[in-house]
Amino acid sequence: MAKEKEIVVSGIRSTGILHLGNYFGAIRNYIRMQEEFNCYFFVADWHALTTHPDPTSLRGNVYRVLAENIASGLDPEKVTLYVQSDIPEIAELYLLLNMMAYKGELEKVPTFKDKVRQNPDNVNAGLLTYPVLMSADILIHRAVKVPVGKDQEQHLEMSRNFAQRFNNRYGELFPEPYPFNYGDDLVRIMSLDGNGKMSKSENENSTLYLNDSDDAIRNKIKKAKTDSGPQEANSAKPDYIENLFTLMKLVSAPDTVQFFDAAFNNCNIRYGDMKKQLAEDMVNFIRPIREKAEAIQQDHEYLHRIMRQGAEKSRESAAATLKEARRLMGINFY
Repeated sequence: MAKEKEIVVSGIRSTGILHLGNYFGAIRNYIRMQEEFNCYFFVADWHALTTHPDPTSLRGNVYRVLAENIASGLDPEKVTLYVQSDIPEIAELYLLLNMMAYKGELEKVPTFKDKVRQNPDNVNAGLLTYPVLMSADILIHRAVKVPVGKDQEQHLEMSRNFAQRFNNRYGELFPEPYPFNYGDDLVRIMSLDGNGKMSKSENENSTLYLNDSDDAIRNKIKKAKTDSGPQEANSAKPDYIENLFTLMKLVSAPDTVQFFDAAFNNCNIRYGDMKKQLAEDMVNFIRPIREKAEAIQQDHEYLHRIMRQGAEKSRESAAATLKEARRLMGINFY
């Protein structure tokens, strides 16, 4: 009898446009995971409501995010791809977990403190209980592995706490989820201006988006931060130069990388030539994703079918978990 695959759950934010950092930091790992695990990947539209997005833009964002992820290589036949708000069982588990969440612990979460500082006039209950909803997203499928970034690890620790509290109080139901990634495959993409990592919300001109036009890609790379070049052979590369080589390793042929690496080490590198080559290789990498995503976005019938298919499979899993949770808690009167 074949061994049952471990369950992986991950959320995809429904705000902002996917960029190169998202692709190499998350999506590429998702594509690998879909071959090895039972994956539930969802678009987190409820989470987006904490910032009160315009309803029209929220709907468009959900379609775009789904299209970009599918165009990048996620296969709806291999993973359960769904929209968070299509699964009402998540909301009910969120309610039940809130009964075990304490105001003091939620107020100490660093991301909550950051949001309060950034938007003091929008400190809503959804922001405070964000980690509880995130826990419900994960526990509803009884996931054991969750691919998260460093900034989300505390939320995942809270998910383990809620799992433990439920199990201790009512009986064994939830496995404790742990952060997971392919340690050998982690890539950190810096902003092209050399200031921090590539981001959806920071400098748009220094971020390569998966929907950028060919000319936009060329212009952004042309303006990427460089310097006058190394003064000594085999010098260490500054972070912003190392980032150009990181990008080149991801999208260019190995001999191209070797050529410019040797030129740098020999102090005769021409950054203009390097950026021109990188730009063309990046165009060839991003263009097929952009074009496929645009075609998928226009095909609402296809997207609706994927969403319904994902919701059906996800609700089957979620309903089984919720039924058992209600039984253990005594909320089953018939």
